[in-house]
Amino acid sequence: MTRGADEGAPDGGSRRATRVKVCGVTNAEDRDAAVAAGADAIGLIAGVTVDTPREVDLDTAADLARNVPPLVTSTLVTMPEDPATAVDRVERVGPDAVQVHGLAPDEVAELADALAAPDGPSASVVAAADAEAGASTLAAYAEAADALLVDSVDEEGGGGTGETHDWERTSERVAGLDTPVILAGGLTPENVAAAVATVDPFAVDVASGVEREGGLKDHDAVRRFVRGATGEVTPA
Repeated sequence: MTRGADEGAPDGGSRRATRVKVCGVTNAEDRDAAVAAGADAIGLIAGVTVDTPREVDLDTAADLARNVPPLVTSTLVTMPEDPATAVDRVERVGPDAVQVHGLAPDEVAELADALAAPDGPSASVVAAADAEAGASTLAAYAEAADALLVDSVDEEGGGGTGETHDWERTSERVAGLDTPVILAGGLTPENVAAAVATVDPFAVDVASGVEREGGLKDHDAVRRFVRGATGEVTPA
């Protein structure tokens, strides 16, 4: 899938709307508020090796995923030690997609093959990669997965740092990738329109940027973020 112009536009001039993933949802109220605001995907963090107030246990993630409505993508965000662990977590939670942190590109490819097999759980695979990685590394992750998430990561390899990265450089490094690119890292209602204008990602991902406190969403901020990401707000 190409980035940028809508494939249905004959002159390539009509841009498709940027999709929005609200990540780190911990309760049904915040999930439903994000859906009502127009979020296209809900991120549920479970099974990670970093300390975050946005993590829930696998059973809670399964409960939250079960009631994500049709046409909204439930996404398990996890840091598995290997592809087999990721498959097990997908089976327990039942998400539409799994976003994996900490796996090498060949492990991501192994996971994607396992989740495409007819005799097991199925889910799309989003590979998370450090925005500081080189273009060849990002391309390797993109080749292995259904989508590539580019994020600012901490020393332990986790996202959700609340820190932005160089959008111009990111745009250059992902230019030409056919795999959908999801932009993350320090996005807020105030800066998301500028980020979208710079990178032109398939989707944007927000967690701490729409919180009122750790693990709890500010519903007004979620609404403003969606408006900014989808072009209802002009970049500053």
